[in-house]
Amino acid sequence: YQLNLHYFFAYCHQNLLISLRILHFPLEMEIFSLKNQWINLLFIVIFTLLSISSKPATWALRSNENDMLALLSLKDQLVGDSHGVLTSWNASFHCCQWQGVQCGRRHQRVVSLNMSGLSLAGFISPAIGNLTFLREVDFSHNKLQGSIPREVGHLKRLVYLSLEFNHLNGEIPEELSNCSNLQEIAFTANNITGEIPVSLGDTKNLISLHLAYNLLIGGIPASLGNISTLKVLSLQHNKLKGTIPSSLGKLSNLEYMYIGINKLSGSVPPVHNFSSLLVLDAAENQLSGNLPPEIGCTCPNLEAIFIGLNQLTGEILRSISNISSLELFDIALNGFTGSVLENMGNLRNLLVLTISGNYLGSGKPGDLSFLSSLSNCSRLQSLSINYNHLYGVIPDSIANFSIWLEELLMGDNQIFVRIPHGIGNLINLDFMEMKGTFIAGEIPISIGNLQNLEGLYLGFNHLSGKIPSSIGNLSRLSDLDLSNNKFAGAIPLSLKQCTNLQKLDLSTNNLNGSIPYQLFGAFERLIHLNLSHNSFTDSLPSDMRSMKNLVEFYFHNNNFHGEIPMTLGESLELTTLFMQKNSFHGTIPQSFASLRSLENLDLSNNNFSGTIPPELQKLPFLVRLNLSFNQLEGEVLKKGLPKCFSEKPKEKGKVLSTKTIIAIIISVLLGSILVVLLVYHSLRHKARRGTFMPSSLFDNGCLRLSYKELLECTHGFASSNLIGTGSFGSVYKGVLYQHEKPLAVKVLNLRNHGAARSNEFKALVFEFMPNGSLESWLHEQHDQSRYLNFAQRLDIAIDMANAIDYLHHGCETMVVHCNLKPSNVLLDDDMVAHVADFGLAKLLSTVTSNIGSDQTGSSLIKGTIGYVAPEYGMNGSVSPEGDIYSYGIMLFEMITGRRPTCD
Repeated sequence: YQLNLHYFFAYCHQNLLISLRILHFPLEMEIFSLKNQWINLLFIVIFTLLSISSKPATWALRSNENDMLALLSLKDQLVGDSHGVLTSWNASFHCCQWQGVQCGRRHQRVVSLNMSGLSLAGFISPAIGNLTFLREVDFSHNKLQGSIPREVGHLKRLVYLSLEFNHLNGEIPEELSNCSNLQEIAFTANNITGEIPVSLGDTKNLISLHLAYNLLIGGIPASLGNISTLKVLSLQHNKLKGTIPSSLGKLSNLEYMYIGINKLSGSVPPVHNFSSLLVLDAAENQLSGNLPPEIGCTCPNLEAIFIGLNQLTGEILRSISNISSLELFDIALNGFTGSVLENMGNLRNLLVLTISGNYLGSGKPGDLSFLSSLSNCSRLQSLSINYNHLYGVIPDSIANFSIWLEELLMGDNQIFVRIPHGIGNLINLDFMEMKGTFIAGEIPISIGNLQNLEGLYLGFNHLSGKIPSSIGNLSRLSDLDLSNNKFAGAIPLSLKQCTNLQKLDLSTNNLNGSIPYQLFGAFERLIHLNLSHNSFTDSLPSDMRSMKNLVEFYFHNNNFHGEIPMTLGESLELTTLFMQKNSFHGTIPQSFASLRSLENLDLSNNNFSGTIPPELQKLPFLVRLNLSFNQLEGEVLKKGLPKCFSEKPKEKGKVLSTKTIIAIIISVLLGSILVVLLVYHSLRHKARRGTFMPSSLFDNGCLRLSYKELLECTHGFASSNLIGTGSFGSVYKGVLYQHEKPLAVKVLNLRNHGAARSNEFKALVFEFMPNGSLESWLHEQHDQSRYLNFAQRLDIAIDMANAIDYLHHGCETMVVHCNLKPSNVLLDDDMVAHVADFGLAKLLSTVTSNIGSDQTGSSLIKGTIGYVAPEYGMNGSVSPEGDIYSYGIMLFEMITGRRPTCD
């Protein structure tokens, strides 16, 4: 044993050849047993393996260090780590222990990077291409910007790449096709532009391709038909044009095909090899023709067909009824004609059948006979056949429909006779619409069985009799429309049990009697109430405070009398109040002055008396006011909104309330703190940027250009160069060849009053602001989702303050902007903010009344709701303080990220 140890340690200090001589000792070593020889051999094998692996271990260590450096480069480009994940990315830990990083067991190389859902912003560093052992990359559900680095094409081992739900832009890199092992590409919900690379067809192992919800243009590459392994193709919600390539028909393994919400045209190509297809979604395109006739035979496994909102024509293919696995069939808003298949009931797995908005039906009895076969579809949840030419009677077999039916839409057809009593069997129905048919008779009492019903729409029919009291059982009802029928009698008191009602429309019937006061106390959630064109009598209840959420109130053309209750003025959300053609009397309540949201008020053709309340003139959004045919007296109010300027002197000596004083004190304190922060940051801002001297076309004063030069730089004012349009003209992007710098050209429309005084061509030339408006950066829009960090927001706020200060104090004549808002703040290449009114929504003019000859305001400006100073809507004079108010609103918007008009 000791001798064996001797040889063991000797091996540790000698090379492999010397160690191998253990087996060739002289014969005097025969004292070793056979067992000892095997032990020696085992030691030799172990250390041989250690010797062989020593050099690869050194190489792996160096490669692992490269991975760490690449990860640190990635970290440097990322910001907004609210979850603190990147705090572990430092030299204190081995990179394989960093959160979100996974290494392989053999070489300890990074093979997986999972940073999903961490709210990360910033950019993806090109250094990601140095992580050559990567198999999985997941940066989904973050706020990343910039383009996808081309270096991703270096990742030869990459299998899974997910960057979906970010703010990425730019084009899909061609180099991605070098990743020959890719099985899934997920770029959904970004701002990726350009065309789909033809080279993607070279990724022969690709299984899933997700490019939906982007800004892709061009056509669908025919080369995608070469990816025989493809199972999921998701291209919906882009701007793709052209036809659907017939080569896609070769994708025999394709299961999901989403190409809807694009601008694809032409016909649907043959589907001979789509035996694996489960979902076909081509809705909201410009496809024409019909579905391929073989679809019912060659696609036996189809579960969903979405081809609505196209220009498809012809009859519904009979082979459709052969697809027994079909669960969803949506052909809405096309041009299909003919009859609905009577054997549609063969689709026993059907969940949703939507054939709305076509020309189906012959206009003869029997068009609705297919409904009887649908009783075989025991899983049916939604049936939409509205907006067609279907003619006939609703069969009693509707009572045998699936008890799981939730939606039943049959309106705008030629349906006669009555609503079957068996409708009450559909106990899970939550949406029922039969508007605009010819249904007559009474509403069946069994309607009260539908206790899950949330929306009931039976307007514009010939229904008569009384409104059944069983309707009060519909406790979940939120929308009830029985308008334009022949209902008579009183409103059933049981309706008070429908406490979730938000919209109630009983207009244009023969209803009469008084309205139970209990109803007004029950409808706390009511938003829309229309009882017009009936024969209601009596007065309104004195207490209407429970209807505080009411937005639209239509009581006109009835026989109401009495006074308007003062409590109606507490419905602060009210925008429309129509009470004309009744017999109301008394005075107009002073509480109406509290209806600050009111836009339309009609009290005409009543018996009102007394003085017209002057407070109505101060309602800021009032656009329609009709007080005619009453016995009112006093000054006639001017129609519509008051002017921006008033020649009346300001009232003095008004006493402020305690709440107002407290609000002012708090505002002043907050404003002071904000000003201190702005001044402090402004000093640092100026020190960092130095004196800003823009290098532009306009350094030496105004640039004068000829019409020919403007014509050339905008390519003849081409529509492709059109940036936007305003009230007084259009804005084009152009490039002066001698300067090679972009500019914006505003061509004035001289036909508009105020645009110019002569008939000559006139245009204004501005510097082009490539980063768009502050509006597009603050609020995520469909075509431009961006992110500003706090430092950038503070810099922009300072730039705006400097611009406003210049307008107010840096010009010979004071300029009052009057329409400051984020869309009028433009950002240049360096993210420096410029205050403008780029759409020229208002033209500035000198106003001598109120503000003096040394100040400039706008006689046309009413501002933008949410930003305009309150005094502008109450005959207040234009003043610099109005701009300061708008600036303060924008500061709050920049800090909170919410518009001032948000709920």
